[in-house]
Amino acid sequence: MIPRYSRPAMTAIWQAENRFHIWYLIEAHACDAQAALGVIPKDAAKAVWEKGNLPYNAERIARIDAVEAEVKHDVIAFLTELSEHIGDNSRFVHQGMTSSDVLDTCLAVQLTQAADILLADLDALLAACKRRAYETKDIVCMGRSHGIHAEPVTMGLKFAGFYAEFARAKNRLLAVRADVATCAISGAVGTFANIDPSVEAHVAEKLGLSVEPLSTQVIPRDRHAQFFATLGVIASSVERAATEIRHLQRTEVREVEEYFSPGQKGSSAMPHKRNPVLTENLCGLARMVRSYALPAMENVALWHERDISHSSVERMIGPDATITLDFALARLTGVIDKLVVYPDAVEKNLNQLGGLIFSQRVLLALTQAGVSREDSYRIVQRNAMRVWAGEGAFLDFLKADADVASRIDAATLDAIFDMGYHTKHVDTIFARVFA
Repeated sequence: MIPRYSRPAMTAIWQAENRFHIWYLIEAHACDAQAALGVIPKDAAKAVWEKGNLPYNAERIARIDAVEAEVKHDVIAFLTELSEHIGDNSRFVHQGMTSSDVLDTCLAVQLTQAADILLADLDALLAACKRRAYETKDIVCMGRSHGIHAEPVTMGLKFAGFYAEFARAKNRLLAVRADVATCAISGAVGTFANIDPSVEAHVAEKLGLSVEPLSTQVIPRDRHAQFFATLGVIASSVERAATEIRHLQRTEVREVEEYFSPGQKGSSAMPHKRNPVLTENLCGLARMVRSYALPAMENVALWHERDISHSSVERMIGPDATITLDFALARLTGVIDKLVVYPDAVEKNLNQLGGLIFSQRVLLALTQAGVSREDSYRIVQRNAMRVWAGEGAFLDFLKADADVASRIDAATLDAIFDMGYHTKHVDTIFARVFA
């Protein structure tokens, strides 16, 4: 992943230092379990810890890379370098294991580490959404369907909607974190012919994983497909929030605006510009995260007990999807946290259509007064269309319409045009969302 959209903690998970350290832990814990079974000497397992537990610095990584350049096998290169530190006891390392035992179990650890960072990201985003929801709970604003003025909502409901969606995202991520956190130490073709299942159980416990019920030499890739698909759904939620903000920042609307810092510039050509660059960026990043879900699904159908067609895919999508989503969630949190709301523009937009936003209330009042729904709709619409044409105010036309006046008196019509009517259940909705 390019540095522009990377954050250090998530990036570190996918660095060689962390990967080789996890590989080492898998091998060392497996040796402990093998020693407990009497398969290898206890002194050999002890030597693995005493002589092999060294930081994977640039020198060690360079040595592994050099060996791999010759042998063309990453796990063998890793084991060769490790043996140079352990000495003669290295012959007991990797007993009965296959490369996939190391690679798949490592990937499970890395994905759970990544999920933990993403869960923390979501917690920060949820906190920002909740704070802004309560701050703007009573700011009545225009609700839109098809991009057209519909009926009033509140700005707080928008933030509360974001909160509810990302709360669901957190629950989904917790579920797939558990699903992907499985360990496979089952040997060639997954039969445990050369290694006891208790070794797998021991390694799983030490690494905070569960055992894979049946690994065919690889962990079934439906687990990974679900994981990356969930990241794609979360990214889509990021895009939904970003798109809402972008629309509300348009010059003709300008109800909200991304924070514009001192010294910031919006355009190389037009000095007046204040563009929604952060949310536009988020929409682009979301497209990338979603794009990683499809190859993860295509990885599910491997040949027989294993092939490595999935390997090159996962070397790319593992880092890129998690790093990109981590960055996107942090960026959206910053946008929400500092988003500027313009109450005057909100009120101006509410009044823009001369009261047409109360058309449904008038329609319902006419039906309650005994007019058929079809006739009520026709009466309300003919007056509304005059407002669309710029001829005047909706309430004035209704009061002057004999079909309306014969059923609804002027005082009742005035009462219908009450903004508070549309917000009377906001507290109920908030109680549901933030319970």
